[in-house]
Amino acid sequence: MSALMPWDMMDFLASGVGSVTGIVLYIWFALCLFIIAKKTNTENAWLAWIPIAQYILALQIAGKPWWWIFLFLIPIVNIVLGIIVIWKICEARNKPGWLAILMLIPIANLIIPGIVAFAD
Repeated sequence: MSALMPWDMMDFLASGVGSVTGIVLYIWFALCLFIIAKKTNTENAWLAWIPIAQYILALQIAGKPWWWIFLFLIPIVNIVLGIIVIWKICEARNKPGWLAILMLIPIANLIIPGIVAFAD
């Protein structure tokens, strides 16, 4: 057996912190989408908690066809469509659509979903 090296411990801690951070962020975005779906009276709000289905729910809230999910597989197109969908979701909640553009900014993309979900 080899001795435990300091970088091995750092890798272990980093992977644990990364995993917990990923889970927390997933729960945050799913909760925001769930609340937005409830407030916009969208059917099947529980889809917010299912990884791929949450995109279909977001498309429903935005009033876009479900088959757009396939367009999200195309690089660059997915960014443009993502902004369009978020813009429409903001408008569905009577918030300014330009908040969707702020989603491109790190840290702001963590705050905007909460604003759209929790503000009245």
